[in-house]
Amino acid sequence: MITDVIKVFAPSIFAFIVGILITPFWAGFLYRHEMWKKKAGKVAPDGRATPLFNELHKHKEVGTPRMGGVIVWGSVLLTILAIWLVSIFFPSELTSKLNFLSRNQTWLPLFTLVAASLVGLVDDWFEVSGRGQYISGGLSFKKRLFIVLIIAAIGAWWFYFKLELSEIAIPLDGLINIGWWVIPLFIITMVGLFASGVIDGIDGLAGGVMAIIFAAYAGIAFFQNQIDLAAFCAVVTGGILAFLWFNVPPARFYMSETGMLGLTTALTVVAFLTDTVLILPIIAFPLLATAASDVIQLLSKKFRHGKKVFLIAPLHHHFEALGWPAYKVTMRYWIISIIMALIGMVIALLT
Repeated sequence: MITDVIKVFAPSIFAFIVGILITPFWAGFLYRHEMWKKKAGKVAPDGRATPLFNELHKHKEVGTPRMGGVIVWGSVLLTILAIWLVSIFFPSELTSKLNFLSRNQTWLPLFTLVAASLVGLVDDWFEVSGRGQYISGGLSFKKRLFIVLIIAAIGAWWFYFKLELSEIAIPLDGLINIGWWVIPLFIITMVGLFASGVIDGIDGLAGGVMAIIFAAYAGIAFFQNQIDLAAFCAVVTGGILAFLWFNVPPARFYMSETGMLGLTTALTVVAFLTDTVLILPIIAFPLLATAASDVIQLLSKKFRHGKKVFLIAPLHHHFEALGWPAYKVTMRYWIISIIMALIGMVIALLT
């Protein structure tokens, strides 16, 4: 038990330290090469202008680098590789137990995190360099969605054919066999979480929410005796906290697509590995609410002759438009995230 606790928490602390140490070098690179949007502004997914958003954020988007998510997945990758290499070159009972890079628990979420993050890094590069056709640059929404669908299809195939997953847990009830429906369920879940990436819009908001979610899953995996997976989630939490240290207002850099794309896709894998996909909407409620607000706004404008439900979508910008200071929106999102994560953990442990 004590060894398991150390195995989970020690790498998390190490990831936080690694993130803090690499940040000055990465931040220096971002500022030296002016890795930020060259033109402020945003359009809605339906292609329409968002003048109210542009007015609220006209001084924030230009001059603050993107690609801050590299700190998150970079510290995770360095931590996992460092511990694995130590276990290889300095074999002992201790180093062997601390190594949590395992085929059945961490290979898939780690691969998903890094692969999706690299795709996000390309998108961020296109955006800061003004390439592509998305707003002021970057990959279009359709191209990013297509890539996510490919990642989701591969993950769904792996879970159904390789891991032979065909049952899911019904909260507070039991298992139900859904057969091949696992495949579309996995894809829908990953696409839904991809859509929730729009939560990355206020200093510290996305980082705090994602840290709470992954910390909750570290606890769930630990109590399910998935110690390697628990360590992975804890390391991700440590990496996010390192990023968050520099992202409190005013943000030193933004997480952007290289952070959110990797985290949301990896979260899908973690939810299925812990068999808590039906509890995920509770644990990740702020992500669900954010994505839903965008969908509701789009449908309302389409079917109600341009009428809007929110002043701005997604939801956190609506609160800004109502006059809430950005820090108040962020802190209240964090509070809701903690409450919902605790509720989800209790349900998961009772299932």
